[in-house]
Order: sequence, then C-alpha cells, then structure tokens
Amino acid sequence: MALSDTAIKNAKPGAKPIKLSDEKGMFLLIAPAGGKWWRLKYRIGGKEKLLSLGTYPEVSLKAARDRRDDARKLLADGVDPSENRKAVKSAKTDRAANSFEVIAREWYAKKLPGWAASNADKIIRRLENDAFPWLGGMPIAEITPPDLLKSLRRIEERGAVESAHRMRYYFSQIFRYAIATGRAERDVASDLRGALSTAETQHRAAITDPKAIGALLRAMDDYQGAFVTKCALRLAPLVFVRPGELRKADWIEIDLDKAEWNIPAERMKMREPHLVPLSAQAVAILKELHALTGAGRYVFPGARTNGRPMSDNAILAALRRMGFAKDEMSGHGFRAMARTILDEVLQVRPDFIEHQLAHAVRDPNGRAYNRTAHLAERRKMMQQWSDYLDKLKTGAEVIPLNAAA
Repeated sequence: MALSDTAIKNAKPGAKPIKLSDEKGMFLLIAPAGGKWWRLKYRIGGKEKLLSLGTYPEVSLKAARDRRDDARKLLADGVDPSENRKAVKSAKTDRAANSFEVIAREWYAKKLPGWAASNADKIIRRLENDAFPWLGGMPIAEITPPDLLKSLRRIEERGAVESAHRMRYYFSQIFRYAIATGRAERDVASDLRGALSTAETQHRAAITDPKAIGALLRAMDDYQGAFVTKCALRLAPLVFVRPGELRKADWIEIDLDKAEWNIPAERMKMREPHLVPLSAQAVAILKELHALTGAGRYVFPGARTNGRPMSDNAILAALRRMGFAKDEMSGHGFRAMARTILDEVLQVRPDFIEHQLAHAVRDPNGRAYNRTAHLAERRKMMQQWSDYLDKLKTGAEVIPLNAAA
C-alpha cells in the first residue's frame, strides 16, 4: 500500500530501523533515534543500489515522490541516478572553482610581487567594486562580451571613462591567464575594442615656463609651514622622483658622503632599484634636515609620529597654501618640469633623462638598463639641473622655451 501523510506522522521509532514502503521502490527509513529518511531502491547493471531522496519532514511525501519519478526517468534512459547526482555536484564545484572572481584573484596573486603596493591596492579595489558583484560568481568560460560591457558601462556612466578602459585591460589580462591555465578558450574582452568612449588624456599639472619656475622656487624658499615639508618641497625639483618615492625616503637609502640616494626595487613603480645622484644643493638640504630627523627612519616623517612617512597630501597642501592651483602645479609636476627643461633648454640627451626619471629604458638587446647606467653623465646632468634652478630662482636671464626649441 502507498504511504499517507497520516501514517508517516503516526509512525514511531523502534529498537531497530523500520521501513515503511511506498510505491515504485521508494520507502521511508525510521531510525531508532527518530530520524526519517527517504530512500529509493533500484537496480542497474544487475546491481541493487540505494538513492537518498532527503529527510522527512523537510522533504514531504509529495516532494519525495517527485524526486523518485525524476530518478526513474533517468533509469529509463539507462542513466544511474546516483552517478548523475555526483556528476551534477562536481559540475557545480567546477563552476565555482572556475568562477571569474576565483581566477581574477589567482591572476592578482601572481602579479602582486611585480606591482607597487599602491598600484596593487587600486587594482583589487576596482575589481571588488566594479566587477566581482556582477561577474564574480559566473564561470569564466561562460562570460560573454556583453556581460563585460555591462560592467564597463556602469563605470562609464559615473564619468570614469579612463577607469573603464583600465578595467577592460584588466579583464583581458584575466582572460589570458584563464586561457593559459586551461579554463577559458579565448579572450572575450578583446572583442570590446572600440566599444568604450574615448578617454581624454589628462596630464598632471606642471609649471614648465622658466620664469614661472623661478617664481615657484622663490615661493618654496619663503614657505612658512613645517620645516620637514619645506625641505621636501625644496628637494622635490632637484631629484624629480615620484611623490610616493620622495615622501617615503628612508635615511638608510641615502649616502651623503657619496652624494647618492639608492631607492630599493620594492618602492619603485617599475620594481627596479633606482639610483639618484645628489647635487651639492640636494646634499645641503639633506644635511640640514638630518639634524632634525636623522635619528629616525624616515627622511620626511609624519607630523604626528616619526614611525610613518609624511602624508601623501603634504606637498600638495603646501603648494595650495602658496597659491598654486590644482590645474597649475602638482606633486608629479616636478618630473614634467625637469623632463621639459632638460630636453628643450639644457639640451641633455633624452636617454639620460629617461634613466633618471626611472622609466623603462631598454638596451639594444631589449634588457632593462641597470641603475648605474650612464651614471657619470647623470651626475653631471643633476648638478647642471640644480645650478640652472638656482639661476632661475635668483632671476638670472633665462632662455624662453620657444626660443630654445
């Protein structure tokens, strides 16, 4: 006889397991402890097997029969329902293991050692905010170009066109990693070339007119703020390193006797060690500052504690206090200033300038030049540059850029 809900509810456990039979091989197994499990007995390939259909009352009598009927349909097609269940579970596990987020985080971990910490933080934040919420759980092999484009459009719609282009680049890199690891067949992000709005190139503000540079240098000499900040301002144009490299300068990196600053690879954007020859003017500033901060780690410690470098906003804030607007001068602007004047006015060889800017300069065999390449010439260039800035500061006659060109 077929089971009924009343019979199931009234069934009591015994000293041994009890079977209450239903139809077509299904039965309810009642354990001595009171648990009730649905089971289906079937035969396939000449062997008798059991399939679990769930527990009562979580799985009702009707739901258990539906599961039984689904299993019997598989049997009719020659499919073992137990093996089918294992295959479905495995497929779900594989889908999760091959999801976009899992693979993207693998790619990120592989690339992390070659990135500066600030850049790595930006990349993972962009993925977590703009990609994972919508794409993270999708198997990467099933993601289509329209799926990616929807995420990129969300970034575009908030006005961050350049960020959308960067994200498309990250998508492409992640898909190429998935291809290399056998979890995708093609880079669908490549299909989106031309699909995004054109990003306007935004150059960091920089003063490059010689007369205006002189005015800036005089303003920095007259700066009335903290002495550490003033020294950072005065040193910035002389060494023209990136703002993060300057503010995190460590006294152990600086050899005042040799007039050298050796920045380790982990603090450089290109992950290559960088050597900065120090002019006599730069050494003088550092010697004066050493009396104040030399007992600590950082050349430019923070205002509140010596255990941290100065704020990444300190130099920008100082420039604003001196009256230089956001679209007039930036912390990165000292690099553009040096590159422009060294090339167009002082006629220094461009490769010397590129080396000193720590750009990716390659030798004829495609290898990155080491940090001491053209060191003698760069020492001369750095002193020439500092001397030229002194002339600008004192208002000496200068050659206009257009005349030099």
